[in-house]
Amino acid sequence: MKEIWFKRKKYGWGWTPANLRGWIVTLLYVALALTTSLVAPISMLAFFVLLIVFTAVFIGICYKYGETPRWQWGGDSGSQDKKL
Repeated sequence: MKEIWFKRKKYGWGWTPANLRGWIVTLLYVALALTTSLVAPISMLAFFVLLIVFTAVFIGICYKYGETPRWQWGGDSGSQDKKL
């Protein structure tokens, strides 16, 4: 069984870091995104290309080392309907 770096969010769709490796990858992504902003005054095209590449790599890592994403609202039952 693989180690989960990112767990499924309790509300909505996506992931949240589940352990130290997940947090390191997330903080590295944020640092790269902020550093990329230094390129913006020079070339907006380079800024957006780099940001898209970093984001795609980050999402790929989340898919590989995270739980299978799905929409959920609250508990971990298979139901996707919100109970009133």
